[in-house]
Amino acid sequence: MTSLGPPPLGPIDAAAGIVVLDAERPEPGYWVGGAGVTYDGERFWLTYRQRRPRGLDRERGWRCAVAVGDDGVHFTDAWSVRKDELGSPSMERCRLTVTPDGGYQLFISYVDPADRRWRIDALTADDPSRFDVGAARPVLTAASTGTEGVKDPYVLVAGPVTYLFASYAAPRPDLSAAAHATGDIYAVGATVHPTGVAVSLDGGAEFQWHGEVLPVGAGWDRYQARLNSVVPAAGGYLGFYDGSAGHEENYEERCGIAVSADLFTWRRLTPDAPWAVSPYGTGSLRYVDALLVDDEWWLYYETARPDGSHDLRLTRWPRR
Repeated sequence: MTSLGPPPLGPIDAAAGIVVLDAERPEPGYWVGGAGVTYDGERFWLTYRQRRPRGLDRERGWRCAVAVGDDGVHFTDAWSVRKDELGSPSMERCRLTVTPDGGYQLFISYVDPADRRWRIDALTADDPSRFDVGAARPVLTAASTGTEGVKDPYVLVAGPVTYLFASYAAPRPDLSAAAHATGDIYAVGATVHPTGVAVSLDGGAEFQWHGEVLPVGAGWDRYQARLNSVVPAAGGYLGFYDGSAGHEENYEERCGIAVSADLFTWRRLTPDAPWAVSPYGTGSLRYVDALLVDDEWWLYYETARPDGSHDLRLTRWPRR
């Protein structure tokens, strides 16, 4: 993998994207996505989340999986977990990383059944097929971060430092427990959702929460600014983030881009409008995970389809 500099600012043409995973059904509320992709030089490891409409058996984010493939397009599940195994009403994005000793660590985000706030836990194993949810350990919680909840981890290793970026619900001292009754503070409009970062100096065994790094904006992204992936580029870092203007757009975010020199301070390149949207339905194009593979950019993303479902797609760009 190499650093190629900033990508061609296309933006993504979702209609021409390669479909990696289909929704369970071609109907509103059936989504597959929230991808996290790791390439180890030989194999691609994909984490993804499946979601169903509210009111159904195993509604909302009901399953997360780790899959493996040789070509980055075709994947076979190696491991999975259902929300009922965690006693949780919902799961969201998970993220696989390689540990310094050559093992694997999986970060999962789900609603804590104890307080109905989002949290992030970690599992470790010598192979992704052998993760044990019974051995999950807390990484970030509402209590440890001083927030109303934290989810959607993205992990980046830069030198001796491991950075864990996460979307969080900003604290509201006047917020009552009733705001968490739905089990999804992100969907009720009670607070905004910027991105924060936690830092580890021991390879991801322990993290220290540092707080906000990408605040919400003033326009199309004034409700949520969720940093989904970060790529070294042109002496700094390029980040792809999800934005929304209000809780009505929760689950249907669109993609913006930002840059940083130090990973703690980010400058938006898309303050006035999203960088990439779907041509279908709500226009949602979210959870962009960007990889640099040889001489190409590989961009995985969840996107809205004409039938109201979301699928997982890939767009590849050659070096320019």
